[in-house]
Amino acid sequence: MIIGLTGGIASGKSTVTDMLRGFGAYVVDADVWARKVVEPKSDGLREIVEVFGSDILEPDGSLSRPKLGQIIFTNREARAKLNAITHPRVRAGMNQETQFYLETHPDEPVIWDVPLLFEGETHKLVDQTIVVYVNPNLQLERLMARNGYSREEAEARISSQMPIDEKKKLATYVIDNSGTLTETREQVRKVWQTIRGQNSKDRGFLS
Repeated sequence: MIIGLTGGIASGKSTVTDMLRGFGAYVVDADVWARKVVEPKSDGLREIVEVFGSDILEPDGSLSRPKLGQIIFTNREARAKLNAITHPRVRAGMNQETQFYLETHPDEPVIWDVPLLFEGETHKLVDQTIVVYVNPNLQLERLMARNGYSREEAEARISSQMPIDEKKKLATYVIDNSGTLTETREQVRKVWQTIRGQNSKDRGFLS
């Protein structure tokens, strides 16, 4: 069984991921694969340069995420072009990693940590979903404090994703991360217990 884990920017998804790992979950991280598929000399990076130009590269030939971020966070069309290049490659990598893990752990659930789970096609490949939730006002405050963004910058990044309240409605499980770490950990423990207690089989993988 594959469980898709998502949230909104600054909702605390990384904190929940670490807690799940602490409870023994195997996590396949979309961000790890997102970095792999745009490594220097990769086909992914070559296509990105063809679309966005060489200005989004660092002097060493690697991708400059801040420069690319300035383009895509305020331009829906540019963001769609980038996603069309990277998302299929990320899904293929996650699928490969999952199959490898399940060869030796066939009865274990696998967590797919995907920031844009509902924004793309990946939600169709998971059996259930977990959304890490905070109310939108708290999300904005945390993002501004964490990254030093102005309100306008923070709102632009939040608006580039599906509203967190909409994600909450689509979730199988909701982890409310508005309170203390102890409260969040207890919710994570209960959700993981429930998942482990289920006998659902995996649907299959992206071919």
